[in-house]
Amino acid sequence: MIAAVIPALDEEGSVGRVVRDLKVSVAAVIVVDNGSVDDTARVARDAGAIVVSEPRRGYGHACLAGVRRAGELGATMILFLDGDGSDDPREAGKLIEPILAGRADLVVGVRTRNPANLANMTPVQRLGNRFAPWLMRVLLRAPYHDMPPYKAIRITALDALKLSDTGYGFTIELLIRAHARGLKIVEVDVSCLRRAEGQSKVSGTVGGSIKAASKIVYTIGRHALISKRQSRR
Repeated sequence: MIAAVIPALDEEGSVGRVVRDLKVSVAAVIVVDNGSVDDTARVARDAGAIVVSEPRRGYGHACLAGVRRAGELGATMILFLDGDGSDDPREAGKLIEPILAGRADLVVGVRTRNPANLANMTPVQRLGNRFAPWLMRVLLRAPYHDMPPYKAIRITALDALKLSDTGYGFTIELLIRAHARGLKIVEVDVSCLRRAEGQSKVSGTVGGSIKAASKIVYTIGRHALISKRQSRR
């Protein structure tokens, strides 16, 4: 059974459409309301989603809460994507198929190789989603080309990674540990659409951008040091 997990914070204007478009590709859509002050939870529920409340702010907190609920439902695969409409739910099959075919444990949606996507990304997103993968390639030899919100993973593989980051470092931790464990990883090109409304909680503010960048660089650097120490043993 495939479950989609959507972390959402104040996305009432877009989350309903994302849920409805996803329902043709997955058995369950789990929207994790990460402390919204608008009608995100109601709109998601009305669209047919299972709504989980996670009042502790943080992308990782929301993702982990969604993973727990997916496990309770008996999911064998989890599809992660954002609820702001920037990830196209109609492309879910691109990420799901390689896992169903046995060619991948983790499928990563890459936006940075399509020039048409760049116009829909903020300058901070364009820089960050090139810099972080470059840093992982240099320091960890992890051959990624994006730091994607859109990704799919076999749940047994996800459980083995024992992810614990509750903030901006969640995706980085997932990518690094997947590479270190030798998971079968496939990258597929996906679209990046404009947000339905509002601004990003990360790249849309100076404070959010600085916090995210600091956490991402710290997480990559920490794992690089751990890997270096282990190689010396």
